[in-house]
Amino acid sequence: MSTTEGHEPARTGRARPGLDHGSLDRIEVTGIRAWGRHGVLSQEKDLGQQFVVDVALQLSTAPAGRSDALSRTVNYAEVAAAVHEEIGTGSHDLVETLAERIAQRILTDTGHPLVRRAEVRVHKPAAPVGLPVGDVAITITRDAAPVEAVLALGTNLGDRESQLARALELLGTTDGIEIDWTGPVLETAPVGGPDGQDAFLNSAIGVSTVLGPFSLLEAAHRAERDARRERLVRWGPRTLDVDVITYGETTSEDEELTLPHPRAHERAFVLAPWHAARPDAVLPGHGPIAALLAEATDRDGLRPGTPIPGFDLS
Repeated sequence: MSTTEGHEPARTGRARPGLDHGSLDRIEVTGIRAWGRHGVLSQEKDLGQQFVVDVALQLSTAPAGRSDALSRTVNYAEVAAAVHEEIGTGSHDLVETLAERIAQRILTDTGHPLVRRAEVRVHKPAAPVGLPVGDVAITITRDAAPVEAVLALGTNLGDRESQLARALELLGTTDGIEIDWTGPVLETAPVGGPDGQDAFLNSAIGVSTVLGPFSLLEAAHRAERDARRERLVRWGPRTLDVDVITYGETTSEDEELTLPHPRAHERAFVLAPWHAARPDAVLPGHGPIAALLAEATDRDGLRPGTPIPGFDLS
């Protein structure tokens, strides 16, 4: 591969990839207060009462910690504002419903895609239980849904076949990643970079992951390090390239992880193996990959590569 940065793929048999949430960090925002009209009794809906909400957000904060970039973590001010709005919006009979709505808003909107688990505790201190009690509260924990992502793999140094097979094995056995499909292996001429490079072996794979986008990128980098990848020359020869091409519908202009990959739409060595496995796929922001592949200037340089066990499985 150029300008994008005997094994079987691990198939765990799980309906969804798992994740050790103990490996995630926690951001807690507590004591979010707002007036709401939630409850079964008519006076609760008419007069309302104060609700208090605590949230704990589980995500990897390492990318933000290393870069000091807000874009790589969750904005807890926005989360607090969203919780405050949910408390004051509508009228639910049950605090369970309020807690569920808050959790889903965090996981699919305010905290998406970085927050992978949300804990929500809703306090109803003035609940009409008929006895003197200090508080009534419910706590729920909800996980973010798995995300479908596409990775591109390429190599033009050393034992190319073994390196692709090893990368597939490592990715497929990574906690939180399940391989859904693999494209065929293609041999391609280098695109860009210094002259005199050997041909690349390239492929693309689709995964279902509960990892956040930066954690998925780190898994890709671990596979590259395992292959002793050295970044000496831009677009130069390399033992292994593993690039995150898409992460669901997420778009990002982050300098470390641009999504979708900024050159994937014009690279046949990415589009062709992807198209072979998923001919109806769409590259977010660019359209059907079949049309993109037809226009890619390097498509004539593609040829079948050495078959590698684990690849070309749809």
